[in-house]
Amino acid sequence: MIYPSIDKLLTIVDSKYELVHISARRATQMEETEFFQMKENEYVSSKGIGRALEELCQGLIKVEK
Repeated sequence: MIYPSIDKLLTIVDSKYELVHISARRATQMEETEFFQMKENEYVSSKGIGRALEELCQGLIKVEK
């Protein structure tokens, strides 16, 4: 089982392309600044992309349309 679910993420963003773009930018930002919006032990994933998707799912990243 993949967390967070792609179906849940696509209710937040309009397309898979936008989802990839947002998560890649946030993962790069986390890598460069070492700023995380959740405590490190609260993340399910250990990789940046997974953590970015978790933040998006939790509503910590706002998507403007």
